[in-house]
Amino acid sequence: MIIKIENGITRHPGWRMAEPVNIEILQGEQIAIAGDNAAGKSRLVEILSSHFPLLMNEVKYDFSPSPLKMVSENLKYITFRDSYGDKDGTYYYQQRWNQHDIDENTPTAGTLLQETYRQADESKGSGLSDEARQTAQQQRTKLRNILTDIFHLEEMADKYIISLSSGELRKFQLAKTLGAGPRVIIMDNPFIGLDAQTRDLLRDLLEQLTRETHLLIVLVLSKVDDIPNFITHVIPIEGLHILPKITREEYQQQLQQKPLKPLSEEKRQWILDLPQKDLSKESFYPKEGQEILKFNDVTIRYGSRTILKNLNWTVNEGEKWALSGENGAGKSTLLSLVCADNPQAYACNIELFGHRRGTGESIWEIKRHIGYVSPEMHRAYLKDLPAIDIVASGLTDSVGLYTRPRPEQREICLSWMNIFGIKELADRTFLKLSSGEQRLCLLARAFVKDPELLILDEPLHGLDLQQRHLVKEIINTFCSRKHKTLVMVTHYKEEFPKCIDKSLFLRKRS
Repeated sequence: MIIKIENGITRHPGWRMAEPVNIEILQGEQIAIAGDNAAGKSRLVEILSSHFPLLMNEVKYDFSPSPLKMVSENLKYITFRDSYGDKDGTYYYQQRWNQHDIDENTPTAGTLLQETYRQADESKGSGLSDEARQTAQQQRTKLRNILTDIFHLEEMADKYIISLSSGELRKFQLAKTLGAGPRVIIMDNPFIGLDAQTRDLLRDLLEQLTRETHLLIVLVLSKVDDIPNFITHVIPIEGLHILPKITREEYQQQLQQKPLKPLSEEKRQWILDLPQKDLSKESFYPKEGQEILKFNDVTIRYGSRTILKNLNWTVNEGEKWALSGENGAGKSTLLSLVCADNPQAYACNIELFGHRRGTGESIWEIKRHIGYVSPEMHRAYLKDLPAIDIVASGLTDSVGLYTRPRPEQREICLSWMNIFGIKELADRTFLKLSSGEQRLCLLARAFVKDPELLILDEPLHGLDLQQRHLVKEIINTFCSRKHKTLVMVTHYKEEFPKCIDKSLFLRKRS
């Protein structure tokens, strides 16, 4: 036994599962906790890791052969909430593109990583003989060297955390946690946001660690159709009910028997029947079929680092683009130029909706035609306001400033929340939602003003299998209408909707 809970009931009623928790994780098992959005996966993990204290009983641990005794020393939980800071509230949307705001005394990613490793080495050396301490240190050093190679950590060592792409940030967090040498590591959807090659390398590394070390891995998965082969058992969760632990093979067989529900005909028709805008009267919009955006030899640099170089790219009205590439290749940077979030756009030869940037247009004229969602945007929504207020902010393109929607605006917001299946969450505050529900809320925000240009940067992050299927159908249906242009980013080819007809692949510059 490594972790055991018997009749576990949390002290706080708001943290409880549907029944008392009874779980035992044994030596030799590698676990996936799997379930739909808001099923209770994160709540169970908080119980397993003793973050939610229990009535009467306590969680029982056996971390042997680790000589360390404290839970915090042996068990690490990494949630990948796309966090660029320390949850101190100082991060703001667009900060990644305004790096002049960064204090020059801020430590780099490399410095933070080395400090984490130093602290881990000091704690793990206590109580060991000199020979055992040296052997353990050699093993950690070997692992850290492997992590450096897999994640190309040397390329981000001199970057500030705020400068990292979403994928690079995940690599940094993985290296920091794995490199500390925990006995148990719990990871929330560790593969999303990573490019295909890095996902494969990470799977291979985790499998190797399960074979060669005593590491227990617990994966918390919404993307349950992609469970790694090294996982031996699955703990399914449905509606706060913890189902019996089964083998990975048994779970996959059950999964195949569950058909995906299509988007209802009523919702599909509602989208198709949305009133057609008269864009001929819009002064800041091109004629039908003409260029929506055009990049002419665009180069973006931060200090000595070149992100984009001599990029030429044209998107015509009605085209549907897949934007893909390696982590750190500049995908989000490119989209920040389109969405008027990056001040470097003014120094580049970029045309949006037929107008050259910097010729007197306001960012609001640009944003009025754009619906946008991204990991950076998700990170910026830290206010615990009603979900409908978050959706309504898409009508005015505000992030950080919120006003209660007028009655007619509320009806529009509720209609789009209904399309995404979250209408009943309208008055629940944003930070009380699961990460998947939050992503659906931000997706509704992107669609709420019926934009002409839809820019979706990793839109399916953290969504379960059914929700990913429905969102793809919503995108397809929406983009079948006249004057709709799409640019979408994802690292999973199967997540691209059928309407995609163009592609751009960016390679990371050495």
